[in-house]
Amino acid sequence: MEQEKFETIRFDSENSIARITLNRPDVHNAFNDVMIKELSTVFNDIGDRSDIRVVILTGEGKSFCAGADLNWMRRVKDFSYEDNLKESLELADMLFKIYTCPKPTIARVNGAAIGGGTGLVAVCDIAVAASRAKFSFSEVKLGLIPACISPYVMKKCGEGNCREFFLTGERLVAEKAHNAGLVNIVADLEEIDEQIEQIVHNLITSGPDAINMCKVLLRTIAELPFDKARTYTAEVIAKLRISVEGQEGMAAFLEKRKPAWTK
Repeated sequence: MEQEKFETIRFDSENSIARITLNRPDVHNAFNDVMIKELSTVFNDIGDRSDIRVVILTGEGKSFCAGADLNWMRRVKDFSYEDNLKESLELADMLFKIYTCPKPTIARVNGAAIGGGTGLVAVCDIAVAASRAKFSFSEVKLGLIPACISPYVMKKCGEGNCREFFLTGERLVAEKAHNAGLVNIVADLEEIDEQIEQIVHNLITSGPDAINMCKVLLRTIAELPFDKARTYTAEVIAKLRISVEGQEGMAAFLEKRKPAWTK
């Protein structure tokens, strides 16, 4: 097992699976500038590594992530506009790196995800939440808004749900987050690892390049008008059919064997 040392997170990888644990349980894994930088660093590294096929993001202790750290907020409260913009851009960049990670990402939501913590759920491809987990876009209670996380939450939950969640700041039970599309699966805490194991199996048996291109497709196709989507989608599948992975996948199917990437 490979392990790397960080101040606010734990990172280890084994059997093609990377696990990132938000590791500040004494403050319910609230993020600060250090955690933002460390998450950016580790996702930069993961994107370039062929030995990692799946990424699981979770929290240490009872919570997933309680949003912004209070001590960090005390500091940024007195920042100038320019300093606040710099800090906010670092947060926005970190979220974008997770969202655009070429590897499939799974949020293992073991407990409360509040404020920016819900953003970490939203940027992951698949979210599996414990039934005890609570969610809240609580920024309005502080006179703020969930700005940096909003593009990703909107994509998952839609404007109608976001109007309710963002404006009220209400606490959402896991089932309501599931019904809104923020979470894919809800299970008892003791069962979420079993659910994730099945998802990981489905991902590992799929072509890694195909999964990456699926993520690119999903990000791209929603913004294209149909006339441009027609050409784009035809070009994408044509290129994949003649790619090394596409050729191997089709040959394995026709020869009734498992493709090379499953070994």
